[in-house]
Amino acid sequence: MPDSNKNQALDNIKERFALEVSDDYIKKALGKKWRDHKSTLKKLYFKKDISLKEKLGNVPPGMLRYQWEDAVRFWSSKKGEEKLKEKKAEYEAIASTDSFANLKNIDNRIINEVLGPERYGQVRFQGSGVTPTQYFGSGSQQYMPSGS
Repeated sequence: MPDSNKNQALDNIKERFALEVSDDYIKKALGKKWRDHKSTLKKLYFKKDISLKEKLGNVPPGMLRYQWEDAVRFWSSKKGEEKLKEKKAEYEAIASTDSFANLKNIDNRIINEVLGPERYGQVRFQGSGVTPTQYFGSGSQQYMPSGS
């Protein structure tokens, strides 16, 4: 998503909501949502086993025809295919450097960057108010967050 679009969306969000997070966090979240949205569109409408002409005519709901045609033409182009290969190679290079341990470390780094360090009395990804005792049982007093 271009920075100008992110800035415009950020301004719209700030007008409607009082958020206590940084502008960079919101922009990163917008970028992720945009990438996820493009990926979903590509999976549902582009990767079908139909001709290019049919793909161009199969415009997803809520999308303007010219935008869809631009996306389909890019994904079908050499440049689009090269970009996909670069992203796959980048991911494979990260994944292959240290096997599973490295992937787990990358996942933990990403989680820590997004959510901050673990805190006592909380269980990540279980909603607010869920305590270690409720989730793990009464023996959870020995629970020590990793990296603390």
